[in-house]
Amino acid sequence: MRGKGIHTNDPHIQALARIVGDEKSILYKKEDLLAYDCDGFTVHRHLPKAVVFPKNTEEVAAIVKYCHEHNLPFLARGAGTGLSGGAIPLNGEVIISLVRMKRLVSVDLENRRAVVEPGFVNLKLTNSISDRGYYYAPDPSSQYCCTIGGNVAENAGGAHCLKYGVTTNHILGLEVVLPNGEIVEIGENGIPDPPGYDLLGLLTGSEGTLGIVTKITVRILKNPEAKQTVLAYFDRVADASQAVSDIISAGMVPAALEMMDQTAIEAVEAAAFPVGHPKDIEALLLIEVDGISSGIAEQIEAILHICRQRNVREVKVAQNEQERARWWANRKTGFGAMGAISPDYLVQDGVIPRSKLPEVLQQIQQISQKYGLRIANIFHAGDGNLHPLVLFDAEKPGETEKALAAGSECLQACAAVGGSITGEHGVGIEKKEEMRFIFNDEEIIAQTNIRDVFNPKNLLNAGKLFPTPGRCVEVKKG
Repeated sequence: MRGKGIHTNDPHIQALARIVGDEKSILYKKEDLLAYDCDGFTVHRHLPKAVVFPKNTEEVAAIVKYCHEHNLPFLARGAGTGLSGGAIPLNGEVIISLVRMKRLVSVDLENRRAVVEPGFVNLKLTNSISDRGYYYAPDPSSQYCCTIGGNVAENAGGAHCLKYGVTTNHILGLEVVLPNGEIVEIGENGIPDPPGYDLLGLLTGSEGTLGIVTKITVRILKNPEAKQTVLAYFDRVADASQAVSDIISAGMVPAALEMMDQTAIEAVEAAAFPVGHPKDIEALLLIEVDGISSGIAEQIEAILHICRQRNVREVKVAQNEQERARWWANRKTGFGAMGAISPDYLVQDGVIPRSKLPEVLQQIQQISQKYGLRIANIFHAGDGNLHPLVLFDAEKPGETEKALAAGSECLQACAAVGGSITGEHGVGIEKKEEMRFIFNDEEIIAQTNIRDVFNPKNLLNAGKLFPTPGRCVEVKKG
């Protein structure tokens, strides 16, 4: 009998085991569930009812249909690298882990697209097609382990999204299991801007509250003919910030334009890939341009000129691919590197107009002083996507609460200058109350009404993304 080996009297566990085939495809004992009580946002932890590992879309649909019929809360989970608590089982959910659905289904170079399952790791896509001269552009820092399904849920960005856009700009089609178990196809075979509502745009970034993605058609790009990378050291954060604005104002759109402040530099130099950054600078910029070979040298010279005008201490161009790769490895360890200088850290994710960089970074410094906690800044400066990292020690009474309050104030500072509370990490549970910084109750209700169309029972990933409206409101209809 399918499900043989299950040692529990819980009929739901037995039924789910029968759907996925055997006891090796479901976890339900407490000691096994502990690994699934949080994602990359570790401040909150909740145990799921069970974790099931479907192998295909049909098994996902069967699990969802069972949960829907028996009013069992459920959610989807990829690699668990999310930073906003979107995969935390607040309500004792059945977690549908998609890690076994990890195939590269097809590659269509002629039409520049590929089809992957949701558990396919981001970087593996580029590695799978690079020998044929192609790559997948979205590159979150966790790309070596995060899954494309999770990237779709959070609308993940990355260092190169300044020029190439975030995940939603590279999604051509989705296969989705709706919260009642129905399987639907979204997208018109890669046709750009098909008629009707933009359901691809709606589902991408919906944080697992509208459906579970089981196949993804993505856009792949031809490798640029040439690329060049610049590293610039500044004695003052204000000069580095102004250089960012000057580069964009000059009409250039680098592939990437990253900034790290002194605390972030201290961390990455103490971690796995040190490159010898000076310890006494206030900020560095990592700038990359790509495109046709004939235009690269002129862009690099213009960037060097701007940096020198902004009092750069030292600026250098990567001499080979090995040096470039080493600089990027150093940058991409930025979040994890905080563990080298702090027992715990909280990653925030706000967006501001580039012109407000000096002002908001100064406010973040003031917030750091107010709470007595160090805040490192490592971020996508070119598109104003900030990542203040609040360093704290959870073993010290009250420090976790102080870190959360400091992080919230950083987001409030972003919202106050016309920015947003998230650029790529999502809202999850971490920032759902901060949604009030940019939306009023009527706007929140309008969005939850959309959720209710897809997810009327609110069994799928409930309690995420939106705060409960603070007061009763009358929403005009018609």
